[in-house]
Amino acid sequence: MGDDGAAGPGGPVMSREEVDRALARLGAEHEAIETSLYALQDHAGRRLLEGAELTGVTKERWARTEEAVSLLWAYFDAYTAALESARELRGRSRWPAPEDLAELTARLRGPSVVVPAGDGSAGGGAAGGGSGDGPVERIALAELVDRVNGWYARALDTVVAADSVWSALPARIDMLSAELQRVRSLAHSVGVRPGEHPAGDELERTTAELTSLRAEVVADPLAFWVPAGGSSAPGGGRPDTERYDRAARALEDVRREIDAVLQVRQDAEQRLMRLRDVLSRADRTLAEARTARGEVLAKIAAVEVPAVSGPPTALYEQLAAAAEHRRHARWHRLSPLLESLEERAEEELERARASLTAVTAPLAVRAELRGRLDAYRARVARHGADGDPLLVERYDAARRLLWSAPCDLRAAEQAVRRYRDAALEALAPPGGEPADRGGEFR
Repeated sequence: MGDDGAAGPGGPVMSREEVDRALARLGAEHEAIETSLYALQDHAGRRLLEGAELTGVTKERWARTEEAVSLLWAYFDAYTAALESARELRGRSRWPAPEDLAELTARLRGPSVVVPAGDGSAGGGAAGGGSGDGPVERIALAELVDRVNGWYARALDTVVAADSVWSALPARIDMLSAELQRVRSLAHSVGVRPGEHPAGDELERTTAELTSLRAEVVADPLAFWVPAGGSSAPGGGRPDTERYDRAARALEDVRREIDAVLQVRQDAEQRLMRLRDVLSRADRTLAEARTARGEVLAKIAAVEVPAVSGPPTALYEQLAAAAEHRRHARWHRLSPLLESLEERAEEELERARASLTAVTAPLAVRAELRGRLDAYRARVARHGADGDPLLVERYDAARRLLWSAPCDLRAAEQAVRRYRDAALEALAPPGGEPADRGGEFR
């Protein structure tokens, strides 16, 4: 048992029990470090990094990591020697003399370990590799353990990150490249080729991107690593798949385009027939509108009647081109043309219908005025006032205007309104105000 009052280089001299506990703790740490270093030595990622032709970020980080690993082994050897020496000293006697406890205290707590000088980063300290031909320093075992743990964590982070990227991206890129070849073959079978169709150009761009991406991932995996935010265990993070995902989306878009072209090949004839039917209905509607316009000009006076356009010859020319594409199996050209034609043909039919409605609007107004006049007369008759001379005169005036050609709609509307007003006056109670009984007159 040592004198508690004595002091050594590392502070108060340790007791026998403190020495034994310190040796046990250092022994456990030594075993853990040894296990970790051998695991790092055998890690598949480290072996891949050693044998790869690296570039960029990975080349720089691996150079620093190799130096750190060299320092790790040099420090571990110094740790081993210091621990064995302390154990040998402690094993000389069951009850160490005070001078032995003082020596053990100095070795276990003081700067007693000679190690290569270095901070585990590129350029510093690893050149000597513990061989004694480089700068050295003396540190305590506790500081040695802290340095070893820090360097090991950084080295493992580099190795695990590179291994994670290599394990994830190249295989996925290869699978996507295989899918791209299948899509390329299908594209060629339906005429989707570079320079002839946008999807063919996109296939070429995606092929080049995947080839470049794979080469970059293999040579510089750490450029495709996204570290986890904040403090995390070594290897915390994920592979950066942004470029891969973008290429996958581009290929999916091309695949959908090819599917659309294949679908066109299957139902092209039916779609062409539907297009002919829609354009035919548009033609008939325009013809009806032209006929109606002539009738309106003959029967209605003092109104603006819009002109009616001719048949959609440009659409018929494109329809003929679509049929030609189908005959020659140019599906990649037929697909976008059919989509455009279908949209424009429906627009043409709606335009024809709107033209017919606009042209026949005066006839609809005349018909509505005729209906109102007859309705007013019928209501007057129900009240027994249809023989009133004023009503007969105003009815005949409105009727002449509405059933003559050309019809002046403005004058006719005023005549119908005068007849309605006279009917309201005639049907008003004696001494009362003219009123619309029960809403019979609008």
